[in-house]
Amino acid sequence: MARYTDPVCRLCRREGMKLFLKGTKCFSDKCPIEKRNFAPGQHGKDRKAKIVGYGLQLREKQKAKRIYFTQEGQFRNYFEKAARTRGVTGEMLLQQLERRLDNVVYRLGLGMSRRQARQLVRHGHIQVNGRKVNIPSYQVSVGEEIAIREGSKKLPILEPAKEFASHQNAPNWLEIDRDNYKGKVLALPKREDINLPVNEQLIVELYSK
Repeated sequence: MARYTDPVCRLCRREGMKLFLKGTKCFSDKCPIEKRNFAPGQHGKDRKAKIVGYGLQLREKQKAKRIYFTQEGQFRNYFEKAARTRGVTGEMLLQQLERRLDNVVYRLGLGMSRRQARQLVRHGHIQVNGRKVNIPSYQVSVGEEIAIREGSKKLPILEPAKEFASHQNAPNWLEIDRDNYKGKVLALPKREDINLPVNEQLIVELYSK
């Protein structure tokens, strides 16, 4: 499966805002947005065009894709499923993205970024209800317990991740046990639980054309 392997800080610069893709670096003076808050590339400083209409809708879609590290086809599948689900399409779309296993691992504070959390999942360090799951896009359900496998609890990245997460707001829809590196899904995430700089209605308008 294709995946993004280039520097992720370029993605934040392209969107003109912090997408918080690099953990602690995003909160430090080393964040490229603090030093070079313009689009990457040779002509980045010169691009001052006002974005309206389709361009605005496209940027919102790209922003959501980049935050959750999904590919175009996968993101469209999420939208099509959301459109078939009862409820507000935009909210259903974000709910699916939040329920991705790699995102839940990040929300539980087991990784300092979604990319690091995705790596934990892919390398087989995560279990769901006691069973190893190495699929980042796995959709968690209410009542499921997500935890670091017993043999992986000495990973050197876990302690810094726990310290980093202790300064972040814990999601209301998750029960978190940081000392034992695990958590439980208490409810499906609602829109007010998803604190992201994304206007999902613009994404719905883009795909509805």
